[in-house]
Amino acid sequence: MNKEQVLTRICATGLVAVVRAESSDQAKRITEACIAGGVTAIEMTFTVPRAHEIISDLAKAYSEDEIILGAGTVLDAETARIALLSGAQYIVAPCLNLETVKLCHRYRVPVMPGAMTIKEVVECMEAGADIVKVFPGDMSGPDFIKAIKGPLPHAHVMPTGGVSVTNVQQWIKAGCVAVGAGGSLTAGAKTGDYASITTVAKQFIEQIKLARASK
Repeated sequence: MNKEQVLTRICATGLVAVVRAESSDQAKRITEACIAGGVTAIEMTFTVPRAHEIISDLAKAYSEDEIILGAGTVLDAETARIALLSGAQYIVAPCLNLETVKLCHRYRVPVMPGAMTIKEVVECMEAGADIVKVFPGDMSGPDFIKAIKGPLPHAHVMPTGGVSVTNVQQWIKAGCVAVGAGGSLTAGAKTGDYASITTVAKQFIEQIKLARASK
């Protein structure tokens, strides 16, 4: 799957599941629950020990038709390359690292560096970010997206942190091409309640559809 197809599929659904799993088995169960709920974009964060091995396991377990697999919390180009070799199809970072962006362009892989000011958003765009991750989202809120879209209507932004079922419509209506959801989506994994992840995923997807229909 090429770069444009990956980006199209992420934006079409509008939701990236940010997964912080304790094991490959838990990651698979979270992934299965997300798929059942209509979420196909999975982001495995490198805050998880041996995350590249879990990415590799997921890449082998699921086809491209089932999930779009990404790596998150990627702080440098070395980690990005490990993630890509393990099977990641896109790279997400909490901040801008020019070497990481350069590497992703080299291999034509979508890259989503983080920003939390308009200046940082512009710097990410100038560096060649495909989508700018607004992070941490709970420090800014949907009004910040509206502020960005004023002078930068062409900016493709995706907030992570502070996004929930109850406020996702506000984020989408403010102009986000997608949102990232971690604990608000996958909290059930802590108690083994994977069915709740599917339920919340369906609610997220429904709210995103409603928001887009009303824009």
